[in-house]
Amino acid sequence: MILKELRLSRHISQEQLAQMSGLNVRTIQRIESGHNASFESLKCLAAALDVDVTTLNQETFMIDKNTANWQRLPFFLKVWFSLNFLQIRPARRTAERVEKISHIFGFLFCCIGLVSEAALAGAIIMLATAYLFYLLKWQGDKYGIWYEPDAISNT
Repeated sequence: MILKELRLSRHISQEQLAQMSGLNVRTIQRIESGHNASFESLKCLAAALDVDVTTLNQETFMIDKNTANWQRLPFFLKVWFSLNFLQIRPARRTAERVEKISHIFGFLFCCIGLVSEAALAGAIIMLATAYLFYLLKWQGDKYGIWYEPDAISNT
């Protein structure tokens, strides 16, 4: 959850956040556990954490393991997404970035491979990684599991 992540990134306890925001500790616990918060509570928390209220509202758009799309995903793909992204909420942008970087370095290593066999081996590995991430993007699109907070909040 965004609130908990923000609080922990600032090394603030729930009690400290309650004092800073003027809210009850129990209110913060409820919000962090996924319950809805009033706009006034969100304004107090945003002011205490020095963020915009819309940042705190992003938590309602997050995709987690309980979504229908994630539940329909075959087990091997759940493992593949988790291992490749090391996170529960994979973003398509991340897959695109890894794919592009792998392609660029793969082709660069191919050129260097004209003079060095080790670079050629690296090129094969990088290009294989690029194509694996292309396949990963295709599967993510097929099952619709991408976490895209900007795209969701703009609709």
